Amino acid sequence: MRCAIHSSAMEATMAAAAASARPFTSAATLSSPHSFSRKCALPAAKLFSTKTSTTTSTSISSRTTHCTSSSSSSGSGPTEEPPNRELQHPGLVFDAGPANSWDSRAVGSPVVNRYVGDDRERWFMWYHAARSIGLAVSNNGVHWERAGPVMEPSTDWWAFDTHSVAPSEVLVMSSDKLRPPGGAAVYWLYYTGSAAAPGEDASAARPPSLPGLALSQDGRHWARIEGEHHTGALFDAGGPGRWDSLSAAAPKVVYHSPGDLRMYYHSWDPAGRSSAIGIARSRDGIKWARLGRVLAAGPAGCFDEAGVRNGHVVRMRNGRGYLMAYEGVSAEGATSIGLAVSSDGLKGWTRCGDVAVLKPSPEEEDGWDSGGVDAPCLVQMDGDGGDEWRLYYRGTGGDGRTGIGMAVSLAGNQHISFERWSGFRL
Repeated sequence: MRCAIHSSAMEATMAAAAASARPFTSAATLSSPHSFSRKCALPAAKLFSTKTSTTTSTSISSRTTHCTSSSSSSGSGPTEEPPNRELQHPGLVFDAGPANSWDSRAVGSPVVNRYVGDDRERWFMWYHAARSIGLAVSNNGVHWERAGPVMEPSTDWWAFDTHSVAPSEVLVMSSDKLRPPGGAAVYWLYYTGSAAAPGEDASAARPPSLPGLALSQDGRHWARIEGEHHTGALFDAGGPGRWDSLSAAAPKVVYHSPGDLRMYYHSWDPAGRSSAIGIARSRDGIKWARLGRVLAAGPAGCFDEAGVRNGHVVRMRNGRGYLMAYEGVSAEGATSIGLAVSSDGLKGWTRCGDVAVLKPSPEEEDGWDSGGVDAPCLVQMDGDGGDEWRLYYRGTGGDGRTGIGMAVSLAGNQHISFERWSGFRL
């Protein structure tokens, strides 16, 4: 079901979500631009970790833009995670599902949220599998239980998302943000949708991707919100000659302040022949104005010289600006994860060094993610000063098998470093 609304009718939006969310499962409700500087100035970052393995570091002190040739190395009810690869491979926390399950072939695009209550914490992870969106839950962000598929491609023939839906961001909009009726919190899911052309089936060439929005009161039952584009998307790809004329994918949204939301999305730039990340801005989270690119491909020889995409942005605590984890593509097509920072999240994005903070694991080690790491999702933890991070990502093995991994931040005032998770420190 789709709800058509206008940007000024926010209360009607919330009411529509509550009244007409279409259930996909019957499981129980759950609570709760061209050149860019390569200097990175992150104020007094202290990044802590638990016990981990395989380190990749990046200095964030002042440095030049020179790059050496250092490209990336190389259901219904909840079910228990299959006891297979997680215990054997550092970093792997969520594998593809058991044989014959809906998500047995591949998993990816993790969107991880942590909710802390008075007596416990809850973790939700929305992820992409089988052209749909699934949900897993956890009490520590490491050990996950599947809750089944929660959103499928649209059945409306005219919609932009009849072929595939993938999660990009989930925000909880409470009474102090967008004032939903009764003050109840509502989940806002920004997702990437794509539609097969008329007469094509799911095996046809991948169509353009566009951003969509759905609302929920429990994170499980979702009602699509119809955007301004005639297909229901929030907006269309850019016009001819624009950098984003082919698509607008992976809409990652940050709530800055009342009446100020920012969306970071990526597209393939035909002129630059590489992918880039752009920004759009909104007063209500539904009607968006595009402002242009904020991060483009890196210099020759760098891990991201062929493009950047899937930029996930977090507003850092203590007023220290914005941190972006993004997927960099090398000249050979390998994918790694890099970091960039900005003081206001709108402009002045600077890369944190010349190398990736997370690379594929070495092929000789037969790592589960030796074929590439991508689709990053940052979670800010509760360390001193708010500088402890988790980095969730999709990993692909040499055999093409995928899983979802986690890396944790390390201590250090001059470096941002991540290591693949290998267990809790006692």
